[in-house]
This record gives sequence, C-alpha cells and structure tokens, in this order.
Amino acid sequence: MNNSQNTRILLIEDDINLGFLLVDFLEANGFEVKLYRDGLSALNGFRLSRFDFCIIDLMLPKIDGFTLVEKIKEIDRDIPVIILSARSMKEDKIKGFCLGIDDYITKPFDEEELLYRIRAIINRTAPRNEATVNNTTLEIGKFIFDPVNQQLTINKTTRRLTLKESRIMQKLVNASGNLVTREEIMIDVWGESDYYTGRSLDVFISRIRSLLKSDPYLKITTIPTVGYILEKIEQNN
Repeated sequence: MNNSQNTRILLIEDDINLGFLLVDFLEANGFEVKLYRDGLSALNGFRLSRFDFCIIDLMLPKIDGFTLVEKIKEIDRDIPVIILSARSMKEDKIKGFCLGIDDYITKPFDEEELLYRIRAIINRTAPRNEATVNNTTLEIGKFIFDPVNQQLTINKTTRRLTLKESRIMQKLVNASGNLVTREEIMIDVWGESDYYTGRSLDVFISRIRSLLKSDPYLKITTIPTVGYILEKIEQNN
C-alpha cells in the first residue's frame, strides 16, 4: 500500500499562495490535506478532527508555530510534525526538536524533497499507526467492511470506497445502532461544519445508502437536522 494512502495532513501556512500550491502537490501524491492560515484556527481544527501528520509554519497569526506544536503535542504527543519555515537559525531548529518535531525544513525548499521526508517519517512511525488498525475488518449485516483498505464486500463482490465514504461508514458502524450527529461527521470528515459541507454530507449519505441496498435488513435512518443511525432490521422467522 502506498504510504500516503489514508494519511490526513494538517497544513498551517499563512502564505495563501504557497498553501494552495502545497495542497495541490500533496493531494496529487495521495494525501488528504486540510489547510489553515493561522495557529488558532488550526488548533481548533486539530481538536475537532482526526489528523495523522502536521506541517507547520512558524510565523503564524494568533498562535505562533512553536506554541502550536506544543499544544498539539499535548493532545497527541506521537503525531509526526514537520516545521516548514523561512527561519534558519540553529536556535529555532533546536527549539523545534526539543518540542518533539520530526523534521525542520527551511524555505525555499524543493517539493519533491518535502514529499520524501514526509514518506520517510510515515515509514518510521508505521508501527504506531499499524497498531491502531489491527482486526479492523467489520461485519455489517451481510457485508464485510474494511476501513483500512476502504473496501466493502458482499457475496465475494468488493467495492472500493472513497476516503470520505469509508470514514462516514466507519463512524456509523462504530456507533452500532446509536445516533451519529451530522455535526460530528462533518467536523471529523471535512474539518468544518457549514451549509455547503452539509449538502456534501447529504450526497455521501445517499451514496452509502445505495451501496447498502444489497442487504435489505440494513438501513440508515435519518433523524431530521440531527443525524443518522445505521440499523439492522429484525428478520421475521
């Protein structure tokens, strides 16, 4: 498996042009990227959603990069972090490594070098990531759901899911007959909750319903304006 697959990157860069260039480059190489332009928004986003990797500029509005690294490490001390900064002082690099970062890259930089540094760090931290995905094949009615490989199988027919489909499905399955709110899904999958994200969620729920039609005893019940419940319908003997 490509070591970029399923990796969700939190990118904090206040230079909007560079930020968009990096998003395009990283997404073209298989990563999912969420861009923030200031430290406070990034910290709030990190608290509300799931990320596997952080790329952080130092000179940020509202919360500087060093403080952001420190606060992120308080939440998840093992998450890989690269600092990407125009500041090249030895003292800055030492401070970053003392805070637990994995790499420090100075601007200007080569995109390909950044890519290979990210992949090298992911390879080094793979045991941590693999430990969280053992035994993750799940039975859902007649389906076998593999969230790691984003696959849904029924009667030996396997359908590959998109990353968002897989993450929404996993949230519904993990709730096991209980309500999952729209807000929770949007924040976790998209990193934000607004009107347009809500419309996107509606489309994805419709797709997942279509995928589950092969098992008539499974259904997604909508609680209007609140959320969804994945339910197993009792079979009559």
